[in-house]
Amino acid sequence: MTETEQQILTLLKQQQAQLDALLLLLRQELDVLVSRDYLALDTLTGEKTKLLSEIKSTDDQLATASGLPDCQQEAWFLDLVSALDARLEECKSQTAVNQQVLEQSQLTLDRLKNDILASRGKSGLTYTSKGKPAIENKGGGIKA
Repeated sequence: MTETEQQILTLLKQQQAQLDALLLLLRQELDVLVSRDYLALDTLTGEKTKLLSEIKSTDDQLATASGLPDCQQEAWFLDLVSALDARLEECKSQTAVNQQVLEQSQLTLDRLKNDILASRGKSGLTYTSKGKPAIENKGGGIKA
């Protein structure tokens, strides 16, 4: 294996480790979303952003590697890229699950907010221009 091929192999393995770490973070994110630990969610979001930046940097290094066109025909390269594609699909699938959990949490919070607004006083319940329920404050005090 030439030095260029070795460099590309190293970058591919680095990217595989980064995608493994991303998948782990996404699974941790799901646990945090389910437990509603929003402080931990902020931390995970920062880590995820940093890791995505590193993945992009590694991808850019791969794209500019000098012997890349020659390696793209090699069996070892195709096998590694196939494994990376599979891991990327896992990450996309986990992201979709996390998004669905987050949307469901948001819907639950909206329903709770609407119930609270409705219970505060049906006579003052109005709707905003976007169709969201709101309480209209009537009676700001006595004016003489």
